[in-house]
Amino acid sequence: MKKFELVIIFVFAALLSFGQNSFYDFTVKDIDGNDFDLSSLKGKKVLVVNTASKCGLTPQYEGLQELYDKYGGDKFVIVGFPANNFLSQEPGTNEEIEEFCQKNYGVTFPMMSKISVKGDDMAPIYHWLTEKSKNGVMDSSVAWNFQKYLIDENGKLVDMASPKTKPDDAKIVSWIEGK
Repeated sequence: MKKFELVIIFVFAALLSFGQNSFYDFTVKDIDGNDFDLSSLKGKKVLVVNTASKCGLTPQYEGLQELYDKYGGDKFVIVGFPANNFLSQEPGTNEEIEEFCQKNYGVTFPMMSKISVKGDDMAPIYHWLTEKSKNGVMDSSVAWNFQKYLIDENGKLVDMASPKTKPDDAKIVSWIEGK
């Protein structure tokens, strides 16, 4: 009987170690604290960006909104994850972040609740984005605010763009356009 129990425990542990294999397997909280099921984005390319309101790269919000205005809809969406991991550049509450984004940049793309994108308290979605053992594509680390992850229509990680890569960079635009 003990062998059987050990086998069951081993199988269960093995299944857990595979983790979530699709972006769509996650549910996160939106900026208003409501559940946001990422599976609702099936069939769309998704640009995931960790954001901050008090960063030298904060003006990228403008470029992200322009990209969303041009391509957002049935085939493409941007999802912003505010994070305070770099020099406390996102100190605000979710309400303050939402107001800042709307007032200063007219952000209409989905913004999620503030999370951690690195360290011991890293959010599960960012473990998936940064660990090849979970995403099946590559290991990476979030270098700074406004790092971008490209997710295809099937919920698979495709690539990553550095924080300094502007939203209208040819790499991102050609990926969205399917070139």
